[in-house]
Amino acid sequence: MNKALVIVFVKNAKPGKVKTRLAKTIGNEKAVEIYQALLEITERATENILTDVSIHYSEFIDNSLWKGAHKTTQQGQDLGERMKNAFQNAFQQGYQRVVLIGSDLPSLTNEHLNNALENLLKTEVVFGPAQDGGYYLVGLSKMHACIFENKPWSQTQLLEVTLQELSEKNISVTKLETLNDIDTFEDLKPYQHLLKLLSSEK
Repeated sequence: MNKALVIVFVKNAKPGKVKTRLAKTIGNEKAVEIYQALLEITERATENILTDVSIHYSEFIDNSLWKGAHKTTQQGQDLGERMKNAFQNAFQQGYQRVVLIGSDLPSLTNEHLNNALENLLKTEVVFGPAQDGGYYLVGLSKMHACIFENKPWSQTQLLEVTLQELSEKNISVTKLETLNDIDTFEDLKPYQHLLKLLSSEK
């Protein structure tokens, strides 16, 4: 059996800690509400996939979502190190296909995850490109630590730089469709169901 795992990186939903660029426009409390809505979308996307799911929290384990899923905390000093450690641990546990996603994608569905896992049967690396030049999904069928080392995190050239390095190393890559993650108020505008949260009163 080709064991597969989906890892979800989740930030603990605390004011001032999530969606900080968005919070500059709408305030910390509303930014938390938006992020919690995005977490629910992410949970639904991971509900009907025939693989194990592991939720990696930024600070502490929260049991309000993903009932019954494996949960742990991220280990490492920066995003690259935390992702690298998550993949290494998964491969050490015997998984042969591992997909890692963030939790701020309003358009994410289980189809994206299943597509990534399917592609990993024939390619070593899968990326889900984000519109801002980064990526919302990375999947590996073999450990390639270089993906996570010395990279321009949160910069518009992140995916471009990573793909260039993989090309030079002759590592096979498949790209999925491009999606938009939510970082700013502009990113939020196409999603009416999220905008409604801004006008609702508690």
